[in-house]
Amino acid sequence: MGKADFLTPKAIANRIKSKGLQKLRWYCQMCQKQCRDENGFKCHCMSESHQRQLLLASENPQQFMDYFSEEFQNEFLELLRRRFGTKRVHNNIVYNEYISHREHIHMNATQWETLTDFTKWLGREGLCKVDETPKGWYIQYIDRDPETIRRQQELEKKKKQDLDDEERTAKFIEEQVKRGMGVVEPEAPVYTELTRESEEEKVVFNLSKGASTSAGASKAGAFGANALKSAEGVAVGKRKESSRSSTQAKEKKKKSALDEIMEVRRAKRKNARTDYWLHPEIVVKIVTKKLGDRYYKKKAVVKEVVDKYTAVVKTIDYGDKLKLDQTHLETVIPAPGKKVLVLNGGNRGSEAILNSVDEKNFSVTVTIDSGPMKGCKAEGVPYEDISKLA
Repeated sequence: MGKADFLTPKAIANRIKSKGLQKLRWYCQMCQKQCRDENGFKCHCMSESHQRQLLLASENPQQFMDYFSEEFQNEFLELLRRRFGTKRVHNNIVYNEYISHREHIHMNATQWETLTDFTKWLGREGLCKVDETPKGWYIQYIDRDPETIRRQQELEKKKKQDLDDEERTAKFIEEQVKRGMGVVEPEAPVYTELTRESEEEKVVFNLSKGASTSAGASKAGAFGANALKSAEGVAVGKRKESSRSSTQAKEKKKKSALDEIMEVRRAKRKNARTDYWLHPEIVVKIVTKKLGDRYYKKKAVVKEVVDKYTAVVKTIDYGDKLKLDQTHLETVIPAPGKKVLVLNGGNRGSEAILNSVDEKNFSVTVTIDSGPMKGCKAEGVPYEDISKLA
C-alpha cells in the first residue's frame, strides 16, 4: 500500500497520532524513533538500520551511555536555570516539564535508574542544593556564571562603599556642627604634689599688694604721665584689634565649615554613579547579533526594567517585545534641541534639553529641565549617561 498523500484523511490521522508523547516502551533511544504500537516497534527492531545502530553500540556501550547521560544532565540543568532560576522547587515538577518535550533524552538510556538517584548525584557534584522532605526531594540551582558572580561582587562592594561614605559624611557634619557651636571638650585638670627640696627651706606666700603698687608708681614717676597714657592707649588699641581679628577668624571658620559641607555634597553628587543605567520610556538601540539581522541596530523603547540590569523593550519598526540585558543595548543621542533623560550621575532621572554634541570627546552639553538643579548647564556629559525620551 502506498504512502498517504498530503491532506488525505489517512495522512491527517497519522499526524494527529504522532503529536504529543507516546508510550516509552515503544521508543528506541539509539535510533531516536518513536513507534505508535507494538507491531511498529517490532518491525523497527527487525529493520536493517536498527541492527546497524546496535552493532555500533556494542563496540563501545559505555561511550553511548556517557553521551546520553551528559545530554540529559545539560538539558535538565538548562531548563532548571532558565525556567526556575535559583528558586527551590520540587524535582518532579522540573522532570515533568522536561519530558513534555517530545525529543528529550529518556532516563532509561542514562547512568541513573531513577529521578531520586539523579537528584542525589546533583547534590554530590555541587550543581544544586538538594534536601529531602516528607513531600519528596527539592532542588535549587546554584548559579556559578562568572558574569553573575562579578555582578554580585560589584553590588556588595557598592553597598559597602555607600555605607562608608554615609558614615564618614555624618561624622564630618557632626564635627563641623560642634566646631560652629564652639563646643570644645574641657581638658582634664592635672594635679601635682606640693614638694620642697630641703626640710629646712620655708614655704612663703606673699599676699601683699604694696610691692606691685610701688613698682607701678616708680615706673610712672620715671616715664611721666604722658608716657603712661600713651602706653594705655596702645594697649587698648591692641585689645580692640585682637577682638576684631578673633571675630573675623570665627566668621571665617564658620564660613569655611559651611563651604566644606557644600563641597562634600557636591563631590558626592558628582560621584553618585552606578553600573546600571536602564530607565523606562527611553529610546535605545539593540547592538547584539544573537537575535539575527531582524533586530540588529534597530531602535526600541524600554517598557519595563527588571532587576536594574534587564529591560523589556518594544521595537519601533515591528512592535515586538524582547527581554534583553543592558549589555545588549546602547543609548540613542537625538538632534540638538530635543529632550533627553539623564541616566547616571548626580542628576539621574532628571529630564534635560540637548544643547550640543562634542563628537571629538564623545560627550554632550545639556540643560537640566526638571528637579532641584533645573536651569543648570552640564558640560562634558558622556554619551552613555543620556538617552532620547520616547
